[in-house]
Amino acid sequence: MRIIPAIDIIDGKCVRLSKGDYNTKKIYNESPLEVAKQFQDAGIEYLHVVDLDGAKAKHIVNHNVLEQIASKTNLKIDFGGGLKTNEDLSIAFNSGASQITGGSIAVKNPEIFQEWLIKFGCDKIILGADCNNENIAISGWLEESDLKVIPFIKNHQEKGVSYVICTDISKDGMLEGPSFELYKRILSECLTERSRSENTAELKLIASGGISTFDELPKLAELGCEGVIIGKAIYENRISLKQLENYILNK
Repeated sequence: MRIIPAIDIIDGKCVRLSKGDYNTKKIYNESPLEVAKQFQDAGIEYLHVVDLDGAKAKHIVNHNVLEQIASKTNLKIDFGGGLKTNEDLSIAFNSGASQITGGSIAVKNPEIFQEWLIKFGCDKIILGADCNNENIAISGWLEESDLKVIPFIKNHQEKGVSYVICTDISKDGMLEGPSFELYKRILSECLTERSRSENTAELKLIASGGISTFDELPKLAELGCEGVIIGKAIYENRISLKQLENYILNK
C-alpha cells in the first residue's frame, strides 16, 4: 500500500481543515515546499496536493505552489481542487502533476471527465469520490449531491476509471480513525462488479480521511486499499515520519 501524505493549500500555505469546513482552517507551515522536502527526506515517493482555494473558486489557483514542489522535489504528485476545464488540466500537468483528481467535474460534467480519461488514460486521472453520509459531496465539499458513493464509483469504473480517492468527510481531520467498513464494502462490491464484466477496470482504492494512528495502516492494507492519504495525523505528530519511513522500507 502506497503512503501518500497530504498538503492542503490556502493562500499558498500548508493548512488542514476539519470535516472540510473552511472556518476550521489551521496553518501548519507557511511553506508547502519545506513540508514536501521533509516527506521526501523520509523516503516518501508520493504526495497528495489539494488546492482548497481552487476548489472554492472552481478553477485552479495554487498552480505556482504545485510547480515549486514538482520542480524542487522528486515526489510524484496527484493534484486536485477546482479542476473544471481542459485549460485547468493543462496547467496542472504543465506545472508538474503526475496525476490529477476530478471530483466535482465527474458529477457536474461527466462527459468532460470521460474525455480526460480517454485522452490521458486511467493512470493519470483519479476519480474523487468524497462523501458525507455516503452522498457524494462537491465544490470543496460545500455542496452535497444525491449520488451515492458506491454506485457513483461503479458507474465511473465501468467507463474506465481505475484510481479512486474516497474521503469520508465526517472523518476528515477528526483523528478518529478511517471508514474501514465503507472501504470494505466498496472493495467488495466493485471487485464483484469487475468479475462480471471484462470491460470494468481494476479498482485501485485510496483511503482518505480520519487516519489517526500508525496501527490503522496495516488494517487498510489488509482490506486491499492501494494507497492511503495521511494529513493531520502527521502534522499533529500522531504518526511520525520515521514510522512511515520504516513502513516503506519494510513492506
